[in-house]
Amino acid sequence: MAFQCQRDCYMKEFVTSVVSCCPAELKQEINGKKETLKGFNVRLQDTILFPEGGGQPDDRGLIADVPVLRVTRQAAEAIHFVGSPLEVGQEVQLKVDWERRFDHMQQHSGQHLITALADTMFGYKTTSWELGRQRSTIELDTPCVKPAQLQALEETVNEKIRAHVPVIVQLLSIDDPAVEKVRSRGLPDDHAGPIRIIDIDGVDANMCCGTHVSNLSHLQVIKLLGTEKGKKNKTNLIFLTGNRVLKYAEKSYSTERSLVSLLKTGADEHVEAVDKLQKSAKLLQKSNLSLLRDMAVLIAQNFKSNPQRGNFFSLHKKEGDNEFMNIIANEIGTEETLVFLTVGEEKGPGLFLLAGPSGPVTEMGPRVLEMLQGKGAGKNGRFQGKANSLARRGEVELLLQQHCKHPTSEEE
Repeated sequence: MAFQCQRDCYMKEFVTSVVSCCPAELKQEINGKKETLKGFNVRLQDTILFPEGGGQPDDRGLIADVPVLRVTRQAAEAIHFVGSPLEVGQEVQLKVDWERRFDHMQQHSGQHLITALADTMFGYKTTSWELGRQRSTIELDTPCVKPAQLQALEETVNEKIRAHVPVIVQLLSIDDPAVEKVRSRGLPDDHAGPIRIIDIDGVDANMCCGTHVSNLSHLQVIKLLGTEKGKKNKTNLIFLTGNRVLKYAEKSYSTERSLVSLLKTGADEHVEAVDKLQKSAKLLQKSNLSLLRDMAVLIAQNFKSNPQRGNFFSLHKKEGDNEFMNIIANEIGTEETLVFLTVGEEKGPGLFLLAGPSGPVTEMGPRVLEMLQGKGAGKNGRFQGKANSLARRGEVELLLQQHCKHPTSEEE
């Protein structure tokens, strides 16, 4: 069965009826967290909302003003996940998120064109592809693509776009002899109905269930951004098609203007200016580390020279790292002195070190970790790690001071 979205990829609105509506759940990831949404799976008489397939993500849209959060294919059926129930038999109007749909059409038809010409021109077969949110990738069965080949491929695909080559959708029966002549990576196990062929006139014929433009001119332009090393003996070709090229140019220009303002140089000098800044930053970082080491030694010596120093030392510095803290602890000597050091934002995240006799460190380390909401571990008289919050640092210091004044009987 071919859906209405496959018969007419340009249809933005459509009236159909609800066949079934069943309670369901949708598992998805939002901001890195996995969540389960409760809702309903809706089957329709027909649909203009494309279910994912052929490397193309699914559509978004509305069914009777109810947002469609996911569309999947089950055999010959399209399943629409929505948050509100719909009445079975109800006539409903569908609206497709056209910006998302047309973007997918441009990228998918662009992939077909690039894949066909990469094979025709250089014999590079496509083994897979990914339609990403910002850019798309074609995996080519070759260890590398030479710069001259990349340039020739880009010129040729754009020549085809300028030539207004038509893209024709054909529906063939599975036993039609013409099926054997088209490019294909095979049919899904649960495929049912006629075979859908996307025919770029005189360029390529390929089995595909996705939505496509009706003419290559609708792709506007294709930009091959470059290649990356893929899996074993494979090359990933990164590309943009149509509106994505325009957005990329707009974003690049905006970034360029920002860099001109920040670096006080013309665009042609940005790389050189950043290179100089990086070298200066490395020198400053090296000098800063040297100063921190010297400061750590002086801090320790100042404590040791104090005749009333006691057996506890505590310090917090905004600047510093693990090496800074360990130098202080080593210089002071922790056989008889309990040392508590922190670096980072005063009430934000940071690093900590508790060093001293193994008894107090082993006993107090986990409590310090808990109070600083941190992660860490200890052995041989040292307990250190990352603190999610140094807000209770003062409480920790007071607790350690009291422990030094009143050690447990085992430590005495």
